[in-house]
This record gives sequence, C-alpha cells and structure tokens, in this order.
Amino acid sequence: MAIIGKLIQRSTAISFKRITRTRADYKQQLEALRKNIESSKKTAFGIQFQFKSLLAKNDFVSRFQRTVPITDYEAFYQGWLKETIEGKKDHIWPGRIKYFALSSGTTGSPSKRIPVSTEMIRSFQRLSLRQFSILHELNLPDEFYNAKMLAVGGSTKLKKINQHYEGDLSGILKKHTSLIAAPFTKPNKKITNLSDWKAKLPQMVKEAPNWDIGIMAGIPSWCVLLIEEIVSHYQLKSIHDIWPNFHVYVHGGVFMDPFVERLNKLTGRPVILLDTYLASEGYFAYQTSPKNSGMTLLMNNSIFFEFVPFNTEYFTPSGELIDLYQAYTISEVQPGIDYALVISTNAGLWRYMIGDLIQFIDTTTHEIKITGRIKQFLSLCGEHLSLDNINNALLFVCKKEGLSISEYTIHADEQNLQHCWCLGCDQEIDADELISAIDRQLQKINDDYAYVRKHSMPLPKIKLFPTQVFYDFMESMGKLGGQNKMPRVLNKEQAELWKKHLSANDYL
Repeated sequence: MAIIGKLIQRSTAISFKRITRTRADYKQQLEALRKNIESSKKTAFGIQFQFKSLLAKNDFVSRFQRTVPITDYEAFYQGWLKETIEGKKDHIWPGRIKYFALSSGTTGSPSKRIPVSTEMIRSFQRLSLRQFSILHELNLPDEFYNAKMLAVGGSTKLKKINQHYEGDLSGILKKHTSLIAAPFTKPNKKITNLSDWKAKLPQMVKEAPNWDIGIMAGIPSWCVLLIEEIVSHYQLKSIHDIWPNFHVYVHGGVFMDPFVERLNKLTGRPVILLDTYLASEGYFAYQTSPKNSGMTLLMNNSIFFEFVPFNTEYFTPSGELIDLYQAYTISEVQPGIDYALVISTNAGLWRYMIGDLIQFIDTTTHEIKITGRIKQFLSLCGEHLSLDNINNALLFVCKKEGLSISEYTIHADEQNLQHCWCLGCDQEIDADELISAIDRQLQKINDDYAYVRKHSMPLPKIKLFPTQVFYDFMESMGKLGGQNKMPRVLNKEQAELWKKHLSANDYL
C-alpha cells in the first residue's frame, strides 16, 4: 500500500503541473456549448429548437439564447423531462437516460429527478481526478497518501423503476467507480447502502477505529456530527487520536463558517478546508487552494454557464423570472453582483436555472462564491435580505460574542411585517441582546434593510432552541443525513411545517 501511496503522490504532482499550464477562458465555454449542441441536434429537443442551423452561424451563442428559453425545474419537467423519465429515447439527449439523481430538495419539498447521462458520469470522473491533483500544492506528509477517503453522503443503493435507475448521485457515481479505487474509500458498501441516517451513523462510529482517514467529504451538518459522535463514543481528546492522517475536509452544500468552531473543538491540529460546488445537476466549481476565498468555476467540464442578474428588473418579489431578462456569459460578468446560475449540460438540461445565486470574486480567474438561493431571501417591505447577508451578520455576531450557532432558520411573519429568527444555541445567551446585535449588523451591511427598519419594520423576533431540535425536525420530514440540509429561509409551507413541529414538541 505504501508503494501505491507513492504512485498517487507522484501522479497528483504531474496532474497539478499540467492543469496549472492550462488557462481556462471563454473559448472553453464556446467549445462546451458547441459540443453539446452538436451531440443533441438530432434529439427531439434539438430538432424543435433548430440546433443544426444554430451551428451554421458564427453567432451561435446569441442565437441559442434567443431560441431556447430559460426554464426552472417545473417548466422543464412538464415540457421535456417527464417523457424522458418515462423512457423516451433521443428526447433531450442522445439515447435513453438510464439514471436519474434524486436531488435533496428543501425540507418539506419532494425530490427532483435530475438526468444523469453516461457523458455526465465521465465528466464527474475526470473532475474528481482533477480536483485530487490540487493536493500536491498542500505539501502534505507522505503518510497522508496511504490514508483513505471517507465520503459521508446519501444511500448508494439505487432503485430500478421501469427502464431506469434512480437514487442519490453518490450511488450513481459509486456504481461507475473503478474497482481499483474502491479500497481507498470508506465506508463499505454495507454501510453506504443504508438510507436511514440513524442506522448509518452508529455503524460508521463502530468502524471508525478501523479506518485510517486522510480526507473527509460531505455536508458539514452531518460530517461534524459524525466526528462529534466518534470523539464522544471513544472518549477521545480529538479525532486525530484515531485518525492521525486526517488533514483535509472537502465540504459543500451549506455555508461552512458556522461549523468551523465546532470542528476546531474536535481536532488536535488544523484541518485544511476546501469548498466544493457539486450538485445533482453537475460539478460546477471547487476551491483550488485554501489561500483562495472562493471556488474556481470549471470552464471545460461540458457545462455552458449563463448568469442572470438577480434584481427587481428581472425577478419578481417572490423570485420568479420575468420574461424580459438578460443572460450574460462568462465573458460579460462583473464582480460583486448576485447572479442566478443557468446551465446547459451534457445530460440534456438546457438553459436550466438551478436556483442558486452566485457572485464573482474575481472575473479573471473565474473565482466565485455561493450567496444564496433564488427563493431563499426575505423582502416583506423591500428590504431584499439575502442569504449572504444573513450568514455574514450571524457569523460576525457569533465571533464577537464567542457563540457557536451552526443550525438556524428564518421565516416571515407577513401579518406583522416581521422577520422571525430561530437559532440552535446550546449556550446561555440573552436572546434580546442577540437579536439586537444581529439587527444592528444587518443594517450596516444592507442599506435597504436599514431603511425599512427605520420606517416600517419592527425588530425581528427571536427564538432559541437546542441544536438537536433542527435535526429532529429534519428526521420528521424524512430528510435526515445524506445530502439534505435545513433551509435557512423558510417559505410559507415550510414555515407552517416548522411551527407545527415546534408546537407538537412543546417548543412554542
């Protein structure tokens, strides 16, 4: 195994040098779109939107944008995806789509079925190897390359329905993982097949001493909880007592900063944190170095990106796209602007708006950060409070007051035109002082919020709960573990489910 570790170490160095010589630019995006259009010109979608004639012109990008409308999941499902799921061949992508990833969705919402083509699976495999190469820059010890990777995800067991399989994306990718790579990943198939987090967690805790983990990957909510359970069960000083080679944590799905303090309490030395933007719809970006503040958008991964400014000109107050929108390419974006992300992929998603908001930190290096969700923001009176505002204000106050709050959610009280903050806090704290501090910080970073607070909106309400309350709610919704996450801003339906749960358990 030591020899294999040396080979891995050497291959990451070679791959890193090759990738750093390759400059990502707009030409790669043009080629990605051209190839996807060329591949799909004989599909039903390609025929309807005249893909063959699009490629005959030099301005095929602008013609593509004028011809194909931007859609969300519901519109694309009704128009095209439903028949694809039913097994229709050559519909949105050549051949028949055999796999559909069930996206985690938000709590209280049904899962979406996202098409996963053979070409998309190969793209994931290439990107995983490419991301692995950045380890070379981290100057990790030799022993690290003999350690294993622990993936904390959903169930890898797939369900066959008629002519296709569906399940968690990790299960689809696992099915196509080389047998050579299997010994380097944990947990084993018996554990990864489990869909019940409450059954999976104790099994991972039981096996933990038998693993030599160097990298952990997964959503912070569940990864940090797993480490807490291991440290508590074996009465360890830190997780490094049993995983001395644990050096890297690759995270994604939710804002990591609120979990850092919890993680630091569980480790004997600093762990390198690397952010990644991996969704059921594709692999979009990853952090190429812990020195970088954002993630580098992946320009040559067979995904064509477009960006719609998230403003009142293009979106309704409820987050619906207005017909007279403007979509920009990677060559036209500017830093510091919230953009709704739109993708066209090698699995037949065409001009598909995934619901995420991103900002460019650097338009030269294409470095981005996720700032929220299109439907996860509050604007009762024109305050335009974004998820980025919420995260940053709460993080600032927590650092100042020495608090650890990793789980939280907010909803609107429309009758009283008031925001309601629900925070998971296991420390003694004056709730009134806490919400006043958060409110002051929000007014500093959001001028619209400051204006409505001065003229029309009362101080937000606040309720503090044990952190476990959030996990219990997720369990009650059947959304415990895996790729599931607690929405930070609840819509009306989600807020009612949340309040019903709190009332049933005497928290209201």
